[in-house]
Parts: sequence; structure tokens; C-alpha cells
Amino acid sequence: EARKLEEKIKKKGGSSLVGVKTNLVDLVWGDQRPSRPNEKASVLDIKYAGKKFEEKIQDVRKELEKKKGAGLIISMLDEVAWLFNLRGNDIPYNPVFFSYAAITPTTATLYIDARKLTSDLTAHLGDHVRIRPYEAIFEDSAAFGNSLESESASDGKPQAPKLKFWISTKASWALSLGLGGQEKVEEVRSPVGDAKAIKNETELEGMRACHIRDGASLSEYFAWLEEQLIVKQNKLDEVEAADKLEEIRSKKERFVGLSFDTISSTGANAAVIHYKPERGNCSTIDPRAVYLCDSGAQYLDGTTDTTRTLHFGEPTEMERKSYTLVLKGVIAIDRAVFPKGTSGFAIDTLARQFLWREGLDYRHGTGHGVGSYLNVHEGPIGIGTRIAFSEVPLSIGNVLSDEPGYYEDGNFGIRIENMIMAKEAETNHKFGDKPWLSFEHVTMVPMCRKMIDGKMLTPEERTWLNEYHQEVYDKTKAFFEGDERTLKWLERETRPIHVMEFALS
Repeated sequence: EARKLEEKIKKKGGSSLVGVKTNLVDLVWGDQRPSRPNEKASVLDIKYAGKKFEEKIQDVRKELEKKKGAGLIISMLDEVAWLFNLRGNDIPYNPVFFSYAAITPTTATLYIDARKLTSDLTAHLGDHVRIRPYEAIFEDSAAFGNSLESESASDGKPQAPKLKFWISTKASWALSLGLGGQEKVEEVRSPVGDAKAIKNETELEGMRACHIRDGASLSEYFAWLEEQLIVKQNKLDEVEAADKLEEIRSKKERFVGLSFDTISSTGANAAVIHYKPERGNCSTIDPRAVYLCDSGAQYLDGTTDTTRTLHFGEPTEMERKSYTLVLKGVIAIDRAVFPKGTSGFAIDTLARQFLWREGLDYRHGTGHGVGSYLNVHEGPIGIGTRIAFSEVPLSIGNVLSDEPGYYEDGNFGIRIENMIMAKEAETNHKFGDKPWLSFEHVTMVPMCRKMIDGKMLTPEERTWLNEYHQEVYDKTKAFFEGDERTLKWLERETRPIHVMEFALS
């Protein structure tokens, strides 16, 4: 962004953009600046990571050799955590820690506050990684930049070095200047970010497993909430309900915490896409209105993010129609088959097409990448209309959300979100002699039956829905032994939908 701003200034006749060494925000804080979190970092066991950090570092070095890079400076916290198979607790909901890393052909350095270290962590890194103080990154960056040999032209004037240090396009300007500026720095899409987005088999299996446990938690929650609102006619506000969901999740194996603030929203609040209920200042859940719940959790073996929209009373015709149009979009993405090299930008219209035919749409992306016990929003891939999503093709091993929606301001909101994983598709032909891709869904939570207008579904869509519900039932029912309330709810919500149910409605 700084480089683009500098170019803009020069185009308009300005001189240049000059960086200052003093952080102006720090001056504003003065002595009132909060201290940096001091939580311990931890080692992620190989049974969850699936690949040794030494191998990941070697992959980075191969990329540097292949594309002639002097080294890579890593500033994205989730990339540092993933690269070294470490996790932290410095950022709410994101298991990362304040750090930098530097990888060169011969060295690997982790910049981290020494107070975050444990004996297990230092033993884990061993002699493969140098550990330096967090603040030393800028001192070392200057040394890295100075280490690059400048070439001399025939007239004796120095030229930029042939090799440059790589930094992410999302890195700070200060880091770029610390390395010596544009002559010594190349901004690239991070190879660590690209590698992290392509999950290995261990990570994919972890995603499958944690979504089954998480799906069981959501079914238990929805069954409990329905009983509270309809049978017992209790009053619950949006935060009280969200607290109950967290309590249920926390009892599941390998649970660590939530992956973001739960969006527990009733009625008109569901139309606010990133609504956040505030404790003591939120709405009471209205059983006669739409209820949208967008929530997720962090488990040692994966990260979840699921949205379901329910109605505990009788939905209006427009609510059912909107829900079904959104559901058709979810199914279209889930059933998509496309050639290798296709981007999320290219398939976005599959989800929107049914809404578009009605002159409707939604103002958010259709899907985002998801980390493996990391950030719930992860680049560089996604499904949406942003041009950035056209720059990176979808690859086997990508994990994304599939979450179209529809929102009527001041009235109601609909969103359905499943997690999907890109895999190689089995096709009758291989046009162009290249692989074709499809998706595998891992979210195991029923759709809301009373919100579905079965007449709007094609035979193929009904088959998909019935098979999905059977899969949800088969994979989660074991969690409800002795829990008659949830089991009855699950059986009701997952029973097959037949077109004759709607023939006379």
C-alpha cells in the first residue's frame, strides 16, 4: 500500500513518500499503551501438523533456489506458527503469537519474546532454528540487506543486487525499508501462505473429524434452544444462547476455544452480516422470527466455521423462498466440477445464480479459506467477486467455506455455511489431459426443514439434500446416546424430503 501511495504521489507531481523511524501511534499511546500479551507458545504435535517443520523449511529453500531469492522474511503470524508447527494465544480466537521469521538458504531464525518460550518449544526447534528477540527483526533486516552484493555497471555506478529478499505483499513498509528498500526487496505472494492453504492428509482428516464433533455440538444446541423457546417458553437473549453453545462445544474432545465471536442473531439482527451481540445490550430471541447462528471453534485437529438459519415458529413465504434460493446456491458450489486452474472468482456465480434470477443478491463473498487450527479466515484463496480471488487457482487440499446468503434490512437475514475441501474429481473424460476438481463437504449439521420449499428443488438437489442429511445422521448420532431430546430433533431434521410433501401445499 505504501508503494502504491508513493507511485500515486509521484504521478500527481509530488516528490516522494518518506518513512519515519518513530511509530506515530506509539507517540499517541504514550505511557498508556497496553503491554503486549505474554502467553506461552506451544508445540503442535506432528499427529495434528502432519509434516515436520524441517521439511517445510526445506520446501521454502527450494522455492528460493528455484526463483532466485536471497531469503524470505515472514511477518504474517499464522505463517510463522504454521511453518514451525507452533501455536500461541496472543490474538483472541487465533492460535498465533507475536513473531517474525527469516529463512535463507543456510539459516532459519524465529524472532520471539523469550518469555514465550518453553523447554518443550526450544527442544522442538533444536539446532535447526536460531531464536532471536522479537525486536531484533529490524536490526537483523538491515544486516540482511547489507549482505547483498551490489553489482557495478560498466560506468562504475552501483546497480541493484541480482538477488533480493522476499517479503509478503502484506508486510509492513517499515520491514521493506529496514531491508534496504525496493532495490533489495521483492514483494511476493508468500510461498508459506500458499503452502499453508494446501492441507496435507493429516490436516484434512483432522478437519473431517473435528467437524463431526462440532456438528454434534450444534445439533445439541439447536435442540436445546428449541426446547427452551417453544416447550418451556423461556426467555433467552442472544448472548445467553451463545454462551450455552460454547459450553456444549467445550466438552468435546480436543476443544481449545472459539474461532470467532459467535453471531447469535434474531429477527432483524440477522440481516446485519457481521452482527455481534453485546452482553447486557442485545435482543431477546423471538421464536416467531428467523434465528441466524454463525459460529466456530478451534480444536487441536482443525478449525470450524458453520452458519445455520432456523425458524422456531412459522416462516413467511418470502423467508422460505429466500432460504431455499440460498440452499440451492450452497448445493451448486458443493456439486461443482471444474478444471485445474479454475479460481474461486470463476465459480462464485454458481452460488448467486438462483438469487440473481429473482433480482436478489448478497454483499459478501461466497467463501473464504480456513486454517488448520489457525485463523478461521485464511488466504490466499476464496470464492467471491473480489479480483484477488481470480489471481490464485483452487488446488487439491484447499479448505473453504461455502456460504451464500440473503438479507432484508430491518426484517430478516439468511445464511447457510458449510466447510468444503477441494479434491480431485472422478470424471468420464480428462479434456486437456489435466486434473478436474470437485469438493467434499465436512460440516455435519442439518438444514432447517421448515425453511425449505421442496417444490423449488430439482430432483438432483433433493437427492443431494437427502444424502447429506443421511450422512449427518450417520456420523453424529453416536454422540446422542442417552440424549433423547437431541436424537429426536436430529431424526426429525434429517428425515428424507420427498416432492409429494409439497404437492398439495
